[in-house]
Amino acid sequence: MSVAGVITGEQGRALLIRRRDTGRWEPPGGVLELGESIHDGLRREVREETGLEVKPLALTGVYKNMKRGIIALVFRCEATGGELTTNAEVTEFRWATPGEVRELVAEAFAVRVLDALEAGEVAIREHDGVNLA
Repeated sequence: MSVAGVITGEQGRALLIRRRDTGRWEPPGGVLELGESIHDGLRREVREETGLEVKPLALTGVYKNMKRGIIALVFRCEATGGELTTNAEVTEFRWATPGEVRELVAEAFAVRVLDALEAGEVAIREHDGVNLA
């Protein structure tokens, strides 16, 4: 199972990371370790990829990659400390508006960010790794 944190900022923006391995823009996150709680794993993954400490505010979506069988839980988060720092996994950061998210991020990941920004009911969606099913 994987987790991702959509860190919200001023003017309805969300923090995106540019992955070093693919060059793609995504919300920070990754795979939970065995025996790790969901919130602990979320905080660890976000800290590893951004340098920020976060507080999970709400589960905003459950997403299944139908090709790989991976389920991702996405949470809207608030930054509570730390400092943005590039690292072995991330080359840069960007605070993106919803319109910029639609332009920069593959559909399967953009919808996660957009669902988190909308703050409606928890979304449950399927995708093929790139596009919504």
